[in-house]
Amino acid sequence: MDELRGKAASWHFDDENVVIQYNSRWRTHALLKVLARCEIPVPAIAAVDFTSAGKKGWQLQLRLRERADPYAAVGALLAQKGQPFLLSGGPDTELLAEYHADQLRLAVDAAQRSDTLRPAEEFALGLVPPVPLHIQTSEGTAMFDGETIRLEWSDDASSRKTKKRRVAYALKDIERVDWVPEGPSTEGYLRVVTWEADADAKSAKPSKDLACLLTEDSAKQDAWTLVMAATVTAHLWAKTDRPAERAQLTATPDTGPQIVYDRIRELGRLHKEGLLTDEEFASKKAELLDRL
Repeated sequence: MDELRGKAASWHFDDENVVIQYNSRWRTHALLKVLARCEIPVPAIAAVDFTSAGKKGWQLQLRLRERADPYAAVGALLAQKGQPFLLSGGPDTELLAEYHADQLRLAVDAAQRSDTLRPAEEFALGLVPPVPLHIQTSEGTAMFDGETIRLEWSDDASSRKTKKRRVAYALKDIERVDWVPEGPSTEGYLRVVTWEADADAKSAKPSKDLACLLTEDSAKQDAWTLVMAATVTAHLWAKTDRPAERAQLTATPDTGPQIVYDRIRELGRLHKEGLLTDEEFASKKAELLDRL
């Protein structure tokens, strides 16, 4: 397995995966320390970006397919040093880094041409910790078991929260999970947003919001709440990994020959993109052909 070492991590390459081992040095971003290791299948990658900055070194970044990267979905406010799929290094290793970027692009192109490309949502689950996941902040704890996220507050939380003590939200009721890191003028927090939450609830002050878990003056707490937000997001995606068009195609179609042919072509496209299994494609295609 080939290796490329950078400032914050070492990347290992084979024909199927990019395995990232993050450094544990004190200068390494807290999120990377929390993740420790990450394995990215080549078919999860949409693009490979390589940038040379001359004497300042180089940067190699993986951009994953839509709905494959839960960290990017919830961590848009991350500083560059906290990007988990970005590696930078000095000018002495630039040629090696560029070589690996070129080889990886070839592997990604081959995967994208494959007829068995898996849905992006499946990769997202492999990039987050296994459940149950339990985290702790200065205000309390959050636990997610794959179906329900539970927030519980310590005695240091606001009186509204300590009076309630704990709440639980089923995955089916969650629209999204927001994450905001602590800043000079902002509280850091994890917020569960449900489908039924009104505008006032979505904008409530985090210290009073029963759907929020605060962080306080801790990069590690910010990192763990981001990981929790990404984990819940990945499971949300996995629950909705079949688009509305799939449901439409499995409904009873019109019977005109041209419409049937159009639907068969559309089924073929969804099958190629990995949105229909071989069995689903064959069954529905046979049903449509019977209508001719």
